[in-house]
Amino acid sequence: MEKSRYKILGVMSGTSLDGIDLAECQLAYSDESGWSYNLGVANTIPYPAEWKSRLSDAVNFSEGRLRTLNENYTRYLSNVISEFINRNKIAGLDAICSHGHTILHQPQKGITLQIGNLPEIATYVNETVVCDFRVQDVELGGQGAPLVPIGDRLLFSHYDYCLNLGGFANISSEGEHGRIAYDICPVNIVLNHYSEKLGKPYDEGGRIAASGVVNEKLLQQLNDLQYYRTDPPKSLGLEWVTREVFPVINNMGILGKDIIATFTEHIAVQLAAQFQKGAKVLITGGGAYNDHLIERLKFHRQVMIELPSQKIIEYKEALVFALLGVLKLRNEVNCLSSVTGARNDHSGGVIYSKK
Repeated sequence: MEKSRYKILGVMSGTSLDGIDLAECQLAYSDESGWSYNLGVANTIPYPAEWKSRLSDAVNFSEGRLRTLNENYTRYLSNVISEFINRNKIAGLDAICSHGHTILHQPQKGITLQIGNLPEIATYVNETVVCDFRVQDVELGGQGAPLVPIGDRLLFSHYDYCLNLGGFANISSEGEHGRIAYDICPVNIVLNHYSEKLGKPYDEGGRIAASGVVNEKLLQQLNDLQYYRTDPPKSLGLEWVTREVFPVINNMGILGKDIIATFTEHIAVQLAAQFQKGAKVLITGGGAYNDHLIERLKFHRQVMIELPSQKIIEYKEALVFALLGVLKLRNEVNCLSSVTGARNDHSGGVIYSKK
């Protein structure tokens, strides 16, 4: 008989390099009400400066250096996970479900690489590990992203839209022919980059943006990028930002605070274009704390915005990857072709059993 209750550790590392999110998740299924969840202890472990630098530079690494990085990061991630489990006296886990950290994402070339997903991780942490969720979808012709929408459907279906504001903004909603989801635009991967140049790790509350002046020429150039005229399924990666966004911004020669003001306005414009007037929108991810961005979004589109509890804002993706792992353990669909463009729905990821 299939289990109906699971105790899972969800693990997520986002492209904004804020750190490693870890969340103790209780997931339960019933035929009457479907899936439900409860979040226990959760924490974000910031990356040391050395690892932050290494991960941000890795897009330029050779194949050999990437192999070494993958091995070292798998060991590092395992240590972070083990310390979290021991510190919080977590026992009785059914599995650890880990996204890893994305280094390369070029689905049009059949390439996606999330490091930290080597088989050794199960031995290091001495637990069953479910991970490497994106590769199979890319092999099936999909974008390999976004993967969170199955969780939006199963856990947060009472919202018209689920919007996550992390390194990138991604959105999920029910369409005429199934769930639709895609990356909208960069968010913290750009804002944090320019905030750090001003001596701040990020633009807290959007205060830097609020103090700057929007450069209309730069705003227009950003809004004219080809990606925004491309229909879903579609997804973004650091490579695209490095190639398409940073050169446009850097060629303008404007002040850092004006860059942040302009890019924040760009984000708000792109977000607003996705919503129907009056829609109910759940917003999660670090960008949910950017008050200036949220206000600019409301200015451009009248929607009902809900900011949930701090735990859900910060750990929804870790929770959803916990659910993805459970669905994989049950051999049930955890990746939707209507979202990624893959040839069919499937159960993605690999399972490494503890020795």
